Amino acid sequence: MMSSRSRPTPGFMPPHVLERVATHGSDRLRRCAEATLRVDAAFRARTAVMPAARPADSGRRGEPARYIYDAGNQQTLPGDLVRREGESDGGDAAVDEAYHWLGATYRFFWERFERHSIDDEGMALLGTVHYGDDYDNAFWNGAQMVFGDGDGELFHRFTASLDVVAHELTHGVIEREAGLIYADQSGALNESLADVFGILVKQYHLEQSVEEADWLIGASLLTDRVNGRALRSMANPGTAYDDPVLGRDPQPGHMDRFVRTSSDNGGVHINSGIPNRAFYLAAMALGEFAWEIAGPIWYAALTDARLTRDADFAAFAELTLACAAERYGENGREADAVRQAWVGVGVLT
Repeated sequence: MMSSRSRPTPGFMPPHVLERVATHGSDRLRRCAEATLRVDAAFRARTAVMPAARPADSGRRGEPARYIYDAGNQQTLPGDLVRREGESDGGDAAVDEAYHWLGATYRFFWERFERHSIDDEGMALLGTVHYGDDYDNAFWNGAQMVFGDGDGELFHRFTASLDVVAHELTHGVIEREAGLIYADQSGALNESLADVFGILVKQYHLEQSVEEADWLIGASLLTDRVNGRALRSMANPGTAYDDPVLGRDPQPGHMDRFVRTSSDNGGVHINSGIPNRAFYLAAMALGEFAWEIAGPIWYAALTDARLTRDADFAAFAELTLACAAERYGENGREADAVRQAWVGVGVLT
């Protein structure tokens, strides 16, 4: 098991989006984006700090232990405890959404993989809402999930999106299982896996087949003022938005358009579009529900001891092939679908 204290803190919002708003938004939006970028730079420079009095973990497998805190628009974590496991909705939308979506994410991992929370040992699920003032991001800091309220003009509160909550919780799972280095291809793979399980949680909660699903990440975040559907499209990377303020979605869906950059830890939020589309292609080829075959193959690869911290796309692709072959046979349709998916995005030949 890898320690979370030595790695950068993953945030949901791609830095290039915030940087674009900081130069093309209104005066207020620029201030919001600049403030968010400053906060993000600060938390990325810090190591994770566990709360001094961490609440009790779950003592019973199959049951989560959720604790929701209110930061009161400050930046002190975890904030004031406002809801704990078993308590009813209190009328604060962000508090109630965080509670329910953490529960939906726990339910998915438990019912599909018998995973008992982030560490599979009942780790308490901590979520802080109302973090900062008009803070345009959500992040996992190695100890808990943290959610901003958004600026209200471009972005809604970050708890409004189930896949965002599931994405951030999955970063905790990735940390404990693989410790993927948060840079370059391993970092983009880290982001992609968070998106994969974020979309699986959403589809599972909505009981959607692969054909019914929208395959959009962060669809509930964008306000009507944005010309876009979401922050990312797993089906068609690069098509999620095209907006005067946000710019155009830069994600590639194929290795021939891989972006080489020194920003965002080597483009982890950009190049994740390539393995994202590979998962989409595999799930569509296998049909029905993505959590039945494609999801378990990806989960098996994530939790496989052969997955190294510095794995690139090709290494992970080969591992998903091995997991598919071990589960369903080397000549089965499952292994073939996985191989063709990675060939389809140019990772394998």
